[in-house]
This record gives sequence, C-alpha cells and structure tokens, in this order.
Amino acid sequence: MSRSELNLLVDFIKEKKDTHLISDEIYSGTVFSSPGFVSIMEILKERNDADGIWNRVHVVYSLSKDLGLPGFRVGAIYSENDTVVAAATKMSSFGLISSQTQYLLSAMLGDKKFTRNYIVENQKRLKRRQRMMVSGLQKAGISCLESNAGLFCWVDMRHLLHSNTFEAEMELWKKIVYQVGLNISPGSSCHCTEPGWFRVCFANMSEETLTLAMKRLKNFVVESSCTQRSALLNGTSKRKSLTKWVFRLSSRDHREQEER
Repeated sequence: MSRSELNLLVDFIKEKKDTHLISDEIYSGTVFSSPGFVSIMEILKERNDADGIWNRVHVVYSLSKDLGLPGFRVGAIYSENDTVVAAATKMSSFGLISSQTQYLLSAMLGDKKFTRNYIVENQKRLKRRQRMMVSGLQKAGISCLESNAGLFCWVDMRHLLHSNTFEAEMELWKKIVYQVGLNISPGSSCHCTEPGWFRVCFANMSEETLTLAMKRLKNFVVESSCTQRSALLNGTSKRKSLTKWVFRLSSRDHREQEER
C-alpha cells in the first residue's frame, strides 16, 4: 500500500477510538519493483499526531515467505499494547518453537550482512522469475494481473472454461494438474468470486523447471483450442447436414402431394 493509503487508514482509526489496525507484513521482503514496501510503523513515526493510537496498531509477520521457511512455523507479533502481547504470549504456549530452531534462527538473523544480501538477491531472483512467467503466459495466450511483490501470479484462464461456472473451473484445474502435470491453485480455493482465475507460484522452482512448465502450459492451450475448434466445426457440420436432410424430406413430401 502507498503512504497516502496508509495515512488514510491511520486517520480512520484515529477517529474511531475503539478500532484497531492489524498490518500483515508477511510479504514485505518480496517487493521486487516499485513502489517499494512501506511499513505502517514508518507512517506512525512520521506523524506528529499518532500518540493516541500506537497501542491500537499491531504488525504480524512470519519467516515463511521472505526467508522461504514455511516448515519452521515461526511468526511474530509487534505491538505496544500490553493486553495483546500478554494474550499472544499465553497462546504461544500451544505452539512452542524448539530450542534447535531458535538457535538456528538467532544465528542466521543475527548476521546482518547475510540478511541484507539475502533480501537483495531474493528480490532480484523473484523479479526475474516473475518476468519469465509473465512472458511464458503471454506466449501461451494467457494474461495475468500486474504485480510488484509476492511469490504468485493471479492468472486469467477464463477463456479456457467451457462454461462460466466454478464446476468448469474445477474441471480445468484437474486437467492442468493430472494431464499437464502443473500444481496450481483454482481461484475458488482463494475465495475468488469469479470462475476462471488461478494462483500460480513462480518462486518454488528453478528457471529450467519454470521454462518447462510454461512449455507444457502452452501446448495444453494449443491442444485445447484445437479441440474446441474441432467440436465447433463438427457441430456446424451436423447442423448443416440436419438442415439438408429436413429440406430433402420436405421436398419429397411436397412432390408426393403434387402427384396425388
């Protein structure tokens, strides 16, 4: 979100005295092109009128996306609200992090040079992979929404549906998973209200694998288009044959009536 949008949110909760703002910044380190990431905490520090709302703004974060460590199940809550911190501390008792994991992460995150270099290199690679995927999708006749962060592309495959329904979306998804061999997520699993959209990850594979994936998808689209055209031509041919048969039949009946 832009600075102006974040400031609007702060203005809103400033007026609503009983409203809290939770900022999910789990993808903050994956921003690979402009505009850059701005934390809600930066906005509060820049403002001179934020004294009364610091305890109503909370940041949640995880190492799953930026560092690619979803299996570690490590997250954090940053808040100046004592009640929130106390509740989070008690809840953490049900999901404690092992001593070995804590030691590893402490050593890794304590290396400032490593973390800075890692984030910079990760952003470069994400940008390159995202461009590769967008280019591959375009060659296959598929578009996607523009993005500047994250690990996924929101891909538009509505033109590949045989009907504008979520049932058709699931049928297409099964073909892509079982026939093409690509594991993507249907939009309905992400609560999308329009069928035909898919979430495709570009960050969990090598460039060679991504190139192969785009090649498979392109071949699938070409085959699907040929199948649709063939079905359309067959349907047109059948309708023409039926029309001719009806015409011949009516002509024969007409001649028989004249002979009588």
